[in-house]
Amino acid sequence: MKITICDDSIKDLLYTEKLLLKYKSLYPDKDFELEKFSDPSRLCQRISEGKLTDIYILDMLMPRRTGIDIGNMIRTAGCESVIIYITSSEDYALDAYSVRAVRYLLKPIDENKLFEALDYSLSYAKLKVDSLYLIKTKEGLLQRPYSKIEYIENAGRKLEVHMTDGEIIRSLFIRKSFEEETQEIAVQRNFLQIHKSFLVNLDYVKQLTPDSVILASGRRLPVSRAKAAGVKREYLLYVSGSIGGGIT
Repeated sequence: MKITICDDSIKDLLYTEKLLLKYKSLYPDKDFELEKFSDPSRLCQRISEGKLTDIYILDMLMPRRTGIDIGNMIRTAGCESVIIYITSSEDYALDAYSVRAVRYLLKPIDENKLFEALDYSLSYAKLKVDSLYLIKTKEGLLQRPYSKIEYIENAGRKLEVHMTDGEIIRSLFIRKSFEEETQEIAVQRNFLQIHKSFLVNLDYVKQLTPDSVILASGRRLPVSRAKAAGVKREYLLYVSGSIGGGIT
């Protein structure tokens, strides 16, 4: 694992680094490399070169490039790295959700809250690497990371697995119901069935309307009337949980 810190305040940057090194000494089994940037433009250059990291700890307010700007670069690169924001302001918590940040910590950083965020982030990053969805196709058994699946559709008794990079994988004809065929992935906390024919990855839902969801790709999928209330409830719970249940 590699963790990157970016903060234009040298004092705050060194303090965050100090806490990370303390965490590493307390939990030697959770091994990681560490790099730090005080200039956000240098980090942006590395991201544009495809040099990506497993976990980013980003200051929200920096000159020329904000933490949200960097988060958008990471997501545009198709990267599912974990993002933690640190900031002196509460005003950008919802913006943090737009790039699927897992925590939003206020300065001065509380050691226990950062350690909890690291526990979650390291486990989450490992899960992203390890979890694969198996799809039976006419070419054979294919596997794709859960994290790269935008949504799954029941199309003419076949599963169409839509990936974030635009790839569409079509399964063999399914003999069971859509719910039974997708139950393995549906139990993941970030997947939700919104319609009898659609299972979506909530990580890529950009907007929820009364009768549809709009995904990061721009695709609009229908929400069935029978599921609308439940979808809204689960979506809001997921939004609040994705930024740590609120500001800390």
